Amino acid sequence: MADKLTSQEALNLWHQALLSSVRGEGPDLSARQMALFLQVYLAPAPHTVRGLAETLQISKPAVVRALDTLGRLDFTRRKRDQSDKRNVLIQRTVKGSVFLSEFADWVVAASDTL
Repeated sequence: MADKLTSQEALNLWHQALLSSVRGEGPDLSARQMALFLQVYLAPAPHTVRGLAETLQISKPAVVRALDTLGRLDFTRRKRDQSDKRNVLIQRTVKGSVFLSEFADWVVAASDTL
Protein backbone atom coordinates (compact mmCIF):
# COMPACT_ATOMS: atom_id res chain seq x y z
CA MET A 1 0.00 0.00 0.00
CA ALA A 2 1.25 3.49 -0.88
CA ASP A 3 2.40 5.81 1.86
CA LYS A 4 -0.19 8.31 3.01
CA LEU A 5 0.45 11.92 2.03
CA THR A 6 1.14 14.42 4.74
CA SER A 7 -1.01 17.55 4.85
CA GLN A 8 1.89 19.57 3.47
CA GLU A 9 2.45 17.10 0.61
CA ALA A 10 -1.26 17.10 -0.25
CA LEU A 11 -1.33 20.90 -0.37
CA ASN A 12 1.85 20.96 -2.45
CA LEU A 13 0.36 18.45 -4.88
CA TRP A 14 -2.81 20.51 -5.27
CA HIS A 15 -0.75 23.72 -5.58
CA GLN A 16 1.46 22.29 -8.32
CA ALA A 17 -1.53 20.95 -10.28
CA LEU A 18 -3.31 24.32 -9.99
CA LEU A 19 -0.19 26.17 -11.10
CA SER A 20 0.02 23.99 -14.21
CA SER A 21 -3.64 24.67 -14.87
CA VAL A 22 -3.44 28.46 -14.56
CA ARG A 23 -0.22 28.60 -16.56
CA GLY A 24 -1.89 26.75 -19.41
CA GLU A 25 -4.45 28.00 -21.85
CA GLY A 26 -7.34 26.54 -19.87
CA PRO A 27 -10.04 28.34 -17.92
CA ASP A 28 -9.74 29.57 -14.35
CA LEU A 29 -12.40 27.47 -12.59
CA SER A 30 -13.52 28.19 -9.05
CA ALA A 31 -13.36 25.44 -6.45
CA ARG A 32 -17.17 25.06 -6.66
CA GLN A 33 -17.09 24.80 -10.45
CA MET A 34 -14.28 22.24 -10.32
CA ALA A 35 -16.05 20.17 -7.64
CA LEU A 36 -19.24 20.11 -9.69
CA PHE A 37 -17.32 19.38 -12.89
CA LEU A 38 -15.53 16.45 -11.27
CA GLN A 39 -18.81 15.13 -9.85
CA VAL A 40 -20.34 15.04 -13.33
CA TYR A 41 -17.32 13.28 -14.81
CA LEU A 42 -16.41 10.88 -12.01
CA ALA A 43 -19.82 9.76 -10.75
CA PRO A 44 -22.15 7.63 -12.87
CA ALA A 45 -24.81 9.47 -14.87
CA PRO A 46 -27.53 10.65 -14.95
CA HIS A 47 -26.97 14.02 -13.30
CA THR A 48 -29.61 16.64 -12.58
CA VAL A 49 -29.39 20.05 -10.93
CA ARG A 50 -31.36 18.74 -7.96
CA GLY A 51 -29.18 15.66 -7.63
CA LEU A 52 -25.94 17.63 -7.90
CA ALA A 53 -27.16 20.13 -5.30
CA GLU A 54 -28.01 17.30 -2.90
CA THR A 55 -24.76 15.42 -3.46
CA LEU A 56 -22.53 18.50 -3.15
CA GLN A 57 -24.71 20.00 -0.38
CA ILE A 58 -24.95 23.38 -2.09
CA SER A 59 -27.97 25.32 -3.30
CA LYS A 60 -29.61 24.72 -6.67
CA PRO A 61 -28.89 28.33 -7.75
CA ALA A 62 -25.18 27.74 -7.01
CA VAL A 63 -25.27 24.60 -9.15
CA VAL A 64 -27.00 26.48 -11.97
CA ARG A 65 -24.40 29.28 -11.88
CA ALA A 66 -21.55 26.75 -12.00
CA LEU A 67 -23.26 24.88 -14.84
CA ASP A 68 -23.73 28.14 -16.74
CA THR A 69 -19.96 28.67 -16.66
CA LEU A 70 -19.17 25.06 -17.52
CA GLY A 71 -21.69 25.19 -20.36
CA ARG A 72 -20.15 28.36 -21.81
CA LEU A 73 -16.80 26.55 -21.79
CA ASP A 74 -18.44 23.53 -23.50
CA PHE A 75 -17.36 21.31 -20.57
CA THR A 76 -20.93 20.24 -19.84
CA ARG A 77 -24.19 20.29 -21.75
CA ARG A 78 -27.80 20.37 -20.62
CA LYS A 79 -30.38 18.16 -22.30
CA ARG A 80 -34.07 17.70 -21.57
CA ASP A 81 -34.83 14.27 -20.13
CA GLN A 82 -36.98 12.54 -22.75
CA SER A 83 -38.60 10.27 -20.16
CA ASP A 84 -39.53 13.16 -17.83
CA LYS A 85 -39.65 16.54 -19.58
CA ARG A 86 -39.47 18.32 -16.18
CA ASN A 87 -35.88 17.17 -15.70
CA VAL A 88 -32.77 18.54 -17.34
CA LEU A 89 -29.86 16.13 -17.55
CA ILE A 90 -26.29 17.34 -17.28
CA GLN A 91 -24.03 15.66 -19.82
CA ARG A 92 -20.30 15.38 -20.37
CA THR A 93 -18.62 16.76 -23.48
CA VAL A 94 -15.49 15.82 -25.38
CA LYS A 95 -13.92 19.20 -24.57
CA GLY A 96 -14.57 18.67 -20.86
CA SER A 97 -13.08 15.18 -21.02
CA VAL A 98 -9.95 16.52 -22.71
CA PHE A 99 -9.53 19.26 -20.09
CA LEU A 100 -9.90 16.81 -17.20
CA SER A 101 -7.46 14.39 -18.81
CA GLU A 102 -4.90 17.20 -19.03
CA PHE A 103 -5.63 18.23 -15.44
CA ALA A 104 -5.14 14.63 -14.31
CA ASP A 105 -1.78 14.61 -16.10
CA TRP A 106 -0.79 17.75 -14.16
CA VAL A 107 -1.74 16.05 -10.88
CA VAL A 108 0.35 12.99 -11.81
CA ALA A 109 3.30 15.19 -12.80
CA ALA A 110 3.00 17.09 -9.51
CA SER A 111 2.96 13.79 -7.59
CA ASP A 112 6.26 12.87 -9.24
CA THR A 113 7.87 15.86 -7.48
CA LEU A 114 6.92 14.64 -3.98
